[in-house]
Amino acid sequence: MDFNFIQKFLPMYAEAARLTLIIGVIGIVLSAIIGLVCALVKYYRVPVARQIASAYIELSRNTPLIVQLFFLYFGLPKAGIVWSSEACGIIGLAFLGGSYMAESFLGGLRSVGRIQLESAESLGFRRLQTMRYIVVPQAATVSVPAICANIIFLLKETSVFSAVSLADLMYVAKDLIGMYYNTWEALLMLVAAYLVLILPISIVFTILERRLRRARN
Repeated sequence: MDFNFIQKFLPMYAEAARLTLIIGVIGIVLSAIIGLVCALVKYYRVPVARQIASAYIELSRNTPLIVQLFFLYFGLPKAGIVWSSEACGIIGLAFLGGSYMAESFLGGLRSVGRIQLESAESLGFRRLQTMRYIVVPQAATVSVPAICANIIFLLKETSVFSAVSLADLMYVAKDLIGMYYNTWEALLMLVAAYLVLILPISIVFTILERRLRRARN
């Protein structure tokens, strides 16, 4: 094990991890917004928009992220639309994650009994009041575990960003292996970097899920 190599290139991994985290967080936030909009559209059966949301969800879930990235980075420039690697990474992650988030939100919304909505309506609640005081609190306890799993899944999906020349963790690892052939050292730092990024989030989400489970019981 070449510890001099690790010491020399550790700052490069730290910078790549920072970039990966920033793009991942922005993409996940956007995917949550897209997912919530799609879930509400499907839940309230909005004409036309519901069909568009369903088509988007099927397209997004049934195509790999790397194909979506290739379309954004290599395909769209042929039509005169050019985006940076960072923008392609964010848009691709948001496009993929939006469909998974939509299903998670929709599962939570559908867990609320119809009789509760009818009771709220009979009591004079407006739609926004019903969402705030009845639907959201109950839906959250059902949706949170799935949303947490989606967040971890999307963070791991950032490993394909190197395919569009984004200098993320995977890109740095492949670059160093190709130049110096220190395969074990490069892979060790790659695994360590992803553990540092994902493991604390996974632990926090596990604790949150347990508390929500206890609250439901």
